[in-house]
Amino acid sequence: MNDFLSVSLSVIVCLIAIFLIAFILFFITRKVIVRIIYKLVLRTKSEWDDYLFKRKVFTALSHLPAAFVFYFLHGFSDIVIVDEVLLRFSLIYFILIASMVFNRLVMAGMDIYETTPYAQNRPIKSYIQLIRIFIYFIAGIFVLSTLAGKSPMWMLGGLGAIAAVLLLVFKDSILGFVASIQLSANNMVKPGDWIVVPKHNADGTVIDISLTTVKIQNWDKTITSVPIYSLVSDSFSNWKGMEESGGRRIKRSINIDMKTVKFCDSGLLEKFKKFRLIRDYIEKKQQEIEEFNQSMGVDRNDTFNGRRQTNLGIFRKYLEAYLLNHPMINTEMTLLVRHLQPTEKGLPIEIYVFSREQRWEQYEAIQSDIFDHILAVLPEFELKVFQNPSGNDIADFIKSI
Repeated sequence: MNDFLSVSLSVIVCLIAIFLIAFILFFITRKVIVRIIYKLVLRTKSEWDDYLFKRKVFTALSHLPAAFVFYFLHGFSDIVIVDEVLLRFSLIYFILIASMVFNRLVMAGMDIYETTPYAQNRPIKSYIQLIRIFIYFIAGIFVLSTLAGKSPMWMLGGLGAIAAVLLLVFKDSILGFVASIQLSANNMVKPGDWIVVPKHNADGTVIDISLTTVKIQNWDKTITSVPIYSLVSDSFSNWKGMEESGGRRIKRSINIDMKTVKFCDSGLLEKFKKFRLIRDYIEKKQQEIEEFNQSMGVDRNDTFNGRRQTNLGIFRKYLEAYLLNHPMINTEMTLLVRHLQPTEKGLPIEIYVFSREQRWEQYEAIQSDIFDHILAVLPEFELKVFQNPSGNDIADFIKSI
């Protein structure tokens, strides 16, 4: 009995000593050697070692001396079970260190890649996440095989029985990986793009693309997480093409009261000639019309058989000239002022142009300024905007009776 107690006590003392030595070596490595490495990193001109230190690769390596202590001193006693436990503990420690180092090296590699010009168009975060999952998966197999005292191939052979469970567990990861390959290969979306996903009510900027989800910051500052495979299986709109085109579309109409559309007499034409933007157009068009009427033998005052200019037609030409001379309109892209189908709410005159400014606030300001001007200048052409009568209109009508 006394021999057993003495042996047990000596084993416990040795174990405490081993753990103490391992801790001291770890502490020295972590607090002294890693700091020396940090100072050396600051002095180097290259940046890759900065990313290694940022991702704490050297901190993970600082565990190695302690692991070697456990490994080389595992056979200190004659008790088989103690030596076996200590050996397996050291091996598992090595596996965990290796997984940490590889994981952090992969993350440092991603940081280095993101400094290259390719990163903007080809994000690799989803691939990095898949590699990290693979590292942890392999580490888990080695840990389990070490605990069971079996070969890792024995563990891999047994995975066939639980393959269906693994597919179910990693379904989103597998679908996300396949979808991320398609998105990256076709350059469909990347961080910073403005996309609209109607099915998920997402409308905003992509802020992150991971293995399973795409995070979109909506314009109201909420964040929507969309499964990455939804961008492949469902439709979405990417406004990146608009941002790269050099213009942002303005497509808006204003309804004209059709009762105010009329032919222009000489007095009205003289009034319109005061507008510098359309003076030349009116004179040229009037000369063309007069020559046509004379060739057809039509009297100048004949409004039924001859050609005459209208206030609405001149107004459209004025808008075209106004937009062509607007400093914030991209005249190299489509520029239209057109009629739409007349309705019970009047005749829509649509502006279809592209602004040079694409930022939302500035774009809205340009659009508003254009329509402020249109509403203000309409009465000069003796045209009116159509709008449904309000309560005040009805009250004024009753008072006038």
